[in-house]
Amino acid sequence: MKKILQFLFEHKALTRAMAKELLLNVGKGQYNEHEITAFMTVYLMRSVTIEELQGFRDALLELCVKVQLNGEQVVDIVGTGGDGKNTFNISTLACFVVAGAGQKVAKHGNYGASSISGASNVMEQLGYRFKSGNDSLKKEIDAANICFLHAPLFHPALKVVAPIRKNLGMRTFFNMLGPMVNPADPAYQVVGVYNLEMARVYNYLLQQTGGQFTIIHSLDGYDEISLTADTKVITNSGEELLTPEQIGKRMVQPSDIYGGNSVEEAAKIFLKILDGKGSWAQNAVVLANAAMALKSTGQYPSYEAAYGAAVESLESGKARNALKKLVELQ
Repeated sequence: MKKILQFLFEHKALTRAMAKELLLNVGKGQYNEHEITAFMTVYLMRSVTIEELQGFRDALLELCVKVQLNGEQVVDIVGTGGDGKNTFNISTLACFVVAGAGQKVAKHGNYGASSISGASNVMEQLGYRFKSGNDSLKKEIDAANICFLHAPLFHPALKVVAPIRKNLGMRTFFNMLGPMVNPADPAYQVVGVYNLEMARVYNYLLQQTGGQFTIIHSLDGYDEISLTADTKVITNSGEELLTPEQIGKRMVQPSDIYGGNSVEEAAKIFLKILDGKGSWAQNAVVLANAAMALKSTGQYPSYEAAYGAAVESLESGKARNALKKLVELQ
């Protein structure tokens, strides 16, 4: 690691092969926490290159515990995190709305590294127990239309760096990798990013994977459709800029989508929304993200039709039922 650090400190970039080998060694436990912290700090001072990201991704996928879901065409909605906005768990809620609408979901998530409550924090708080066995995950998909994949169970390297990321409490390149290494290899992916530079990087990388993707970025810095500003939407076929009115009926305020000060508070907000008692603004943001995911599957003639399906899922209680079934399987 000493040679690699010296190389990086000289403002040099790793090749794809070098990046892959380095992260493979991280996953195999060959470096101590101080070496890994120094390595991660490099990327707090400069942007990660596309070649480096590809190499890191190659390593995570090589070490990954694979998930086989009988060929189900699953969708994932995931943000890179690290936008510093401390919203409630919008992507995870949207996944349950999508599941309630009948679309199979493989939600890839982790504990919050730079936020109070990541997807894994809130799922654990709601009584869900993480698992990695194929049979258990298939049962979840069959019964609830959704399974949850806690990233460290599937990615040894992420398990190694988890405490270091938590201690740093800052956005690192691992935030960027999460959405690209879902072990279920989803056919459809909605990826939220925190800036336009990251959107361009993802556009380049996801074009090469072959799946259907939708990249979203709220222009005021959210890594999801926040309805607090216009949203940049990039898909396999092009890009557009959409207003809050177009995708969520009206604009909301940042204070409307605040996520609380603790995991317990985040879980209360989560259940309140699924129980149909969320505020108009909270519901609108969840529905917009869910509708974008449903639209990405190609099963709906228009965004309006997908939005209608999302509304029906939430208001009928089907989204809540998906969570109920998932937790009952423990």
